[in-house]
Amino acid sequence: MYDKLFPPKKLVLSNGKIIMKKRSRLPFIILILAALTVTSTELTDFNILMLFDRIDEFFMIIGEMVPPKWSYFPHLLDAMFSTLQMSFLGSIIGAALALPFAMMASSNVIRNKSVVAVCKIILSLLRTLPTLVTALIATYVFGLGPMAGLVAIMLFTLSYVGKLVYEQIENIDMGAFEAMESIGMNRVEAFRYAIFPQVLSRYLSTSLFCFEGNVRYAAILGYVGAGGIGLLIHENIGWRDYSRVGMIILSLIATVYVIETISEHFRKKLT
Repeated sequence: MYDKLFPPKKLVLSNGKIIMKKRSRLPFIILILAALTVTSTELTDFNILMLFDRIDEFFMIIGEMVPPKWSYFPHLLDAMFSTLQMSFLGSIIGAALALPFAMMASSNVIRNKSVVAVCKIILSLLRTLPTLVTALIATYVFGLGPMAGLVAIMLFTLSYVGKLVYEQIENIDMGAFEAMESIGMNRVEAFRYAIFPQVLSRYLSTSLFCFEGNVRYAAILGYVGAGGIGLLIHENIGWRDYSRVGMIILSLIATVYVIETISEHFRKKLT
C-alpha cells in the first residue's frame, strides 16, 4: 500500500543503468502522526472552539493577580524556606544514594547480572512513578508536612541522577579500572579511584540541574499535603484570593531564577 502511494524514484545513470532512490519515510511518519492526533482528539474530547472561547477567563485570573499583594510577602517566607529546605535536603540525600545505585546498575562494573537488573528496574520504577503520587503515598506513611515532600523529592532525584550516571559509567574507558583490579584492588576501590573521577563533574552537574527542578516540583507538592509553598498556593486559589497567589508566584519565580543562575554558573565551571 505504501509502495503504491509513495513509489521509489528511479535514477538513470550516465552509463544507462537504472537505480532506485531510497524512499523518504516522512510521508509515512506524517500519516501515523495524523492518525494518532485524530484518535487522541476523539478520546480526550478536545474542543478547539471551547479553548478559544474560554481562554479569556485564564487572562482574567492573571489580571486579578496583578498587582500582587505585597503585604502578604512576610507571611509566605516560612513556607518558602520550608520548600527550599525540602528541595535541598531531598536533592542531597537522593544524589548521595544515586551514586552507589548507579555503580550497582552498571554492567561493566558489576558482573552479577541479577544485581544489575534489579537496580535498573528499581531506578526505572521510581522514575516512572509521578512525584505527586510518591508524595501522596509518603503522606500516609510519614503524615502531612514537609517530610513527605522530602521523601518524594529524594526518590525522584535518586532515579533521575542514578540513571544518567550509570549510563555514563557504562560508556567510559575501563582500562584504568581493569588496571586497578590487576594490582589487587577490589571493585569498590577500583571504582573509587578509576571511574569516579571520570564521572564526578557530570554527576555534580546533573545533581545541580536536578535541584533546580526539585524547587519547582516542591512548589506543587502542597496539593497532596506535603507542605511548603504549594500548600499556600492551594489554599489561596481555593479562597479565590488571586492577589495573594500573584505574590506567591512572583516570589517563587524570583527564587527559582536566583537558584538557576547560581546553578548554571557552577555547572559551567564543572564542564
